[in-house]
Amino acid sequence: MIALYGMGSPNVVKIYIALEELGLEYNVHPIDVFAGKQFDSDFLKLNPMAKVPVIVDSDGPGGKPCTLFESGAILLYLAEKTGKLLPKETVAKYEAIEWMMVQMTTVGPMFGQLVHFVRFAPTGNDYSKSRYLTQAHRVSEVLDKRLAATPWLSGAEYGIADIATYPWARSIPAFLGADAAAKYPNVMRWVGVINERPAVKRALEAVDYIRSRTTAFDKAEPEHMDRLFGRGVHAAA
Repeated sequence: MIALYGMGSPNVVKIYIALEELGLEYNVHPIDVFAGKQFDSDFLKLNPMAKVPVIVDSDGPGGKPCTLFESGAILLYLAEKTGKLLPKETVAKYEAIEWMMVQMTTVGPMFGQLVHFVRFAPTGNDYSKSRYLTQAHRVSEVLDKRLAATPWLSGAEYGIADIATYPWARSIPAFLGADAAAKYPNVMRWVGVINERPAVKRALEAVDYIRSRTTAFDKAEPEHMDRLFGRGVHAAA
């Protein structure tokens, strides 16, 4: 049995989808990030970075428990544990990992910072908004070209690069504007195909349920938001 610690953020959604696609048994431990629960001492033992997701696999290698944080590492672990969602042939395998790393290093950070400066930052951040909007468009163009040439980001078959990127890409119209769907038709076609996967539908239903049990960002106390974002009394300078 795998214990998943998380809430409803895109990086956690990846793990829900992978677990459902792989048919692995799991239970969920909600971590109420907007109530500061990621800083509780028990959770910090699982992840000293105070971030979700985290998994604890009670049946890890050699039958011993295995605790992992960072969504990319978790996806690789689950793929190797099951022998699925990652090609066996070496070049194809690392091509899939390469595109997963595009999500980890660019899609997630650029879209995440865009959301932060649009939704959570005080006024007077026009440069930051412009920078991250530009970078989000740039990486979306790259994804669209990839998906014009191959059916999946992972290559010939659906895999962990697709699972990693989908939770961010499905919100491209919300992030980049309604006309983004016309700008990135291959991405939105790919999103539409993934939307219809039964495992993805089950995962998103599970995510909606966990969101109903955790604090929404607009209901969070200012102190918890300041600690989450490292601002106010929690800022280094």
